[in-house]
Amino acid sequence: MVPAWLLLLCLSIAQVFPKDQYAELKVEVPENYGGNFPLYLIKLPLPPEETEGKIVLSGTPGVVAEGLFAVDPESGFLLVTRALDREEQSEYQLQVTLETEDGRVLWGPQPVLVDVKDENDQASGHQATATVDVFIVKNTWVPLDPVHVPENLKVPYPHPIAQVHWNGGDVHYHLESQPPGPFDVDTEGKVYVTKELDRESQAEYLLQVRAQNTHCEDYTEPLGLRVVVMDDNDNAPVCSPRDSPVSIPELSPPGTKVTRLLAEDMDAPGSPNSHIVYQLLNPEPEEGADGRAFELDFTSGSVTLGDAPLRAGQNILLRVKAVDQGGAEDGLSSTCEVAVTITDINDHAPEFTVSQIEPVSLPEDAEPGTLVATLMATDADLEPAFRLMDFAIEAGDTEGTFGLDWEPDSSHVQLRLLKNLSYEAASSHRLVVVVRSVAELVGPGPGPGATATVTVLVEKPVPPPRLDQSYKASVPVSTPAGSLLLTIQPSEPVSSPLRFSLLNDSEGWLCIKEVSGEVHTARPLQGAQPGDMYTVLVEAQYEDRPTLSTSATLVIHFLKSPFAWAPTLNPVPTRHLCTPRQDHGVVISGPREDPDPAGGHGPYSFALGPNPTVQRDWHLQALNGSHAYLTLALHWVEPREHAVPVVVSHNAGTRQLLVRVIVCRCNVEGQCMRKVGRMKGMPSKLSAVGILVGTLMAIGIFLILIFTHLTLARKKDLDQPVDSVPLKAAV
Repeated sequence: MVPAWLLLLCLSIAQVFPKDQYAELKVEVPENYGGNFPLYLIKLPLPPEETEGKIVLSGTPGVVAEGLFAVDPESGFLLVTRALDREEQSEYQLQVTLETEDGRVLWGPQPVLVDVKDENDQASGHQATATVDVFIVKNTWVPLDPVHVPENLKVPYPHPIAQVHWNGGDVHYHLESQPPGPFDVDTEGKVYVTKELDRESQAEYLLQVRAQNTHCEDYTEPLGLRVVVMDDNDNAPVCSPRDSPVSIPELSPPGTKVTRLLAEDMDAPGSPNSHIVYQLLNPEPEEGADGRAFELDFTSGSVTLGDAPLRAGQNILLRVKAVDQGGAEDGLSSTCEVAVTITDINDHAPEFTVSQIEPVSLPEDAEPGTLVATLMATDADLEPAFRLMDFAIEAGDTEGTFGLDWEPDSSHVQLRLLKNLSYEAASSHRLVVVVRSVAELVGPGPGPGATATVTVLVEKPVPPPRLDQSYKASVPVSTPAGSLLLTIQPSEPVSSPLRFSLLNDSEGWLCIKEVSGEVHTARPLQGAQPGDMYTVLVEAQYEDRPTLSTSATLVIHFLKSPFAWAPTLNPVPTRHLCTPRQDHGVVISGPREDPDPAGGHGPYSFALGPNPTVQRDWHLQALNGSHAYLTLALHWVEPREHAVPVVVSHNAGTRQLLVRVIVCRCNVEGQCMRKVGRMKGMPSKLSAVGILVGTLMAIGIFLILIFTHLTLARKKDLDQPVDSVPLKAAV
């Protein structure tokens, strides 16, 4: 008889389909297997243990009834209980289901094809017959077929896996494992595994069993036993670590490869337990988006760009689920993470913030280096290298009169004058400045915002105003504040209004009206001595060109104070002024006597006091040499009696007078309406209201008393007995 040769188990399971489809499992078993039984054939893909039900095995008629095949409910392995003969039956068609007590199928049916492999145990061809007498002593020390033990097998340990036997007596068995493993042999030659095996730690063991005498000497050569650990799905896929994020340029087309995920499964290569598929968890498509930003090939793990656009600077975390057993529901899984960064490209051309600059006026004599304008530009790219800009004057400067100045990493450029201007050659310049990206631009070219237009107007130089070299005035030391000393006038006509100011007025004695140029005393000339001179500087400048200015000296000669005089106001009828302002005023006159030219007297001059509020609210106009006209300067002045200070001056001296004027509201005829107090004997508003309320309360109380009386009388009539009513006499 030919010895049984190595048992080979070939497992071929198709990819797991939906629950109602199960690929047929195939397994080969050599006929006349001489090893131990039961022989574990293949692990069935049963549902999780928490699924309640009983395992039902069906198939070739008579096979199940004979108990030839069975399913171990603890490990889920299909096993055969005895040796098979191919000449008797070459294959067995089995079905395994998980059913409830009432026959409802929870799982399956799972088809299993058991193929009996042929052994050379039959004679064939032409035969010759001979008679030979042979005396045989049975040899039981024969080689063992390989033993297949499932990993993580849930059975009581130690668990028998093989049997050896020495046909002699007085034998001791000794077992050696290479590499060392959890195996043992007892005195009867039964080989045991003592604990669960792990295929990932060791897939095969080579055992040697020795038959020895009491002196530990081998009777014969040791028997070899190959133990193959069968795979179980006890390892989840493991994702390969990544040290740095994946960089993808923006505007990359759909289909661009991003990365490929490689998950490893420590279970048996090529088996369903190590068949990994991938599922994209996030990012999810944005609401309203036409497509996804990323696409995933579930078999290869390749990630490519989708149709949804991505923006530069985005940092995206891809989360992909790796599932073994081809993505089956009970497959083990893990999550892989990949960081993706969308890098910037130079796809934005720089643009000016303002493309049309308002005209800039430059005088003809402007010096080279003068700043004409500052232009600002922006670039929407994120990378600093892509934001570097280059500026140039594209048109309007054929003579090189202007130039540009900017820093390499700056976003603004200064337009400066390089040469002298000529009004006769060109009264205006229209410059076109262009901005470009230093780095090569990707995508569309520059837009209309890449140019800015600057118009430069050349102006003829305007000379500064001209004043006399010096101005002089003689003033008595007793001159009061607010007195007019002189008026500064330009020596030549001017094309623009002037503005005047005083410089180095150290004593603060003087003030000048900005528009008219009138110089007044700002305060009494205390400390001034007759014969002294006081010098200040008068500056005049154009109103619209403050830089064009000139100055002249003003010399004040102090004189001795003249004799005192007391001007009086001629009596005038009492007048009032209306507010809001009307066409009325108060006439102010000099002394009653006529001026005496022989006595040193001359015409009078009138001016308001130096108080800024008085000068704001009132206006004084000279009528002649002896009278002036006082009116309101504002449309509205507070209605009350006002004391207006008026400075009266003549050759003999200056005095300040207080003119009392009544300001009031007026009717349409211009008559003053004054506020009057309450007339005697007339009630006030409060007292009138009190009287009215008291009267109404008295009337109310009186009405209440009347209604109460009527109610009580009526009630009394209703309560009177009926028999008390007098009867009418019968006629």
